[in-house]
Amino acid sequence: MRRPYLYLSLVLVIGALGVAAWLSAPGIQQSPPKPGHAFQLIDHNGKPVTEKDFRGKYLLVFFGYTYCPDVCPTALADMSRALDILGADGSNIQPLFISVDPERDTPSQLKDYVANFHPRLIGLTGDKASIAAAAKSYKALYLKLPDPGGDPDAYLVGHSSAIFLTGPNGEALGSITPGADPDGLASALRKIIKR
Repeated sequence: MRRPYLYLSLVLVIGALGVAAWLSAPGIQQSPPKPGHAFQLIDHNGKPVTEKDFRGKYLLVFFGYTYCPDVCPTALADMSRALDILGADGSNIQPLFISVDPERDTPSQLKDYVANFHPRLIGLTGDKASIAAAAKSYKALYLKLPDPGGDPDAYLVGHSSAIFLTGPNGEALGSITPGADPDGLASALRKIIKR
């Protein structure tokens, strides 16, 4: 009898952490360049891709899922607006959305979803092992939370809400804290790519 309350508690705690993260001071947390992140996934057109396919570009990478009720659409909208603000200065930035929900986020589901955001946004998915490996490479966390009512299709997925920044040679440059307004994000990205 206590199990539904446990699931509900987990959902509320993860939700509270997400809200607290979005309310924290936004900005880019830069780190010294480190070896790049690796992934072997499938894009929203069904084509296999790896991190090597994006060499020469800066990557903005966000982990989430298409059924996400709040953080994902907000972060992707902010990323999209920042890229619009950058205009030609941002032409060397590739935004990526990596799903942590392979059971529901098929390539066609992702294709429909990413069409709501920036035209250059690419959705990526794969099998559970491939997604777990990609998340581990970025140190992104996620956890499937079953529906307290027992509906197997109504689960949520708690996940990291940072946007990861990778350099054109694949080096990890840092992460962008949630809640960075599009103007501030565009300004910070402009400084990084013009160095």
